[in-house]
Amino acid sequence: MTSRRALIIGYGSPIRGDDAIGPLAADRLASLKEAGRLPDSVDIQSRHILTAELVEDMQGADLALFLDASADTAPGEVRCRPLTPDATALSTMAHFHDPRELLAWCQALYGKAPEAWLISAGGAEWGYASYQLSATAQAALEPMIGQVLEKIGVTT
Repeated sequence: MTSRRALIIGYGSPIRGDDAIGPLAADRLASLKEAGRLPDSVDIQSRHILTAELVEDMQGADLALFLDASADTAPGEVRCRPLTPDATALSTMAHFHDPRELLAWCQALYGKAPEAWLISAGGAEWGYASYQLSATAQAALEPMIGQVLEKIGVTT
C-alpha cells in the first residue's frame, strides 16, 4: 500500500440523480478504509460542494483525487484527467469552487499544491432522486473506484 498522503473528495448533489456518484464513491471508499483495505494515509471526504476550507486539507496531501459526475461525458464513461492549479478557473458562486481554483489557492497560500486528478463518470439522469443512481451511473461506480485505487497504489 502507498505511504503517500492522499486526499479523496467525492462531491455532487445527493438529490440530483447521477450527480450523487462522487459522494457515493467516497462513501464506498470510506467503507474500504474502515475495513482496513486502505492505508491510514488516505483521507476521504464526501461533500455536496467544494468549498474554500478544503485548501487547508489539500496542503497536507501529496495527492488529491476529485470524484464527480459529468454532464459532458458519455453516460457511464469514466474519465481520469490530471488537474493543475489554475487561478482563472474561478467560480461564479462564493460557496462552490472548481478543483483547479482550489489548487491555485493552495499553491498561492502554501507554496505547493498536491498532484491532482479529476475522476469523473458520465451521468444519464439528473432529476430529483435522493442518492439514487441510474443503472448507467451505477455500472460506472466500480470502474470509478478502480481508478481511485490505481492512483493511490492499492491493489484489490
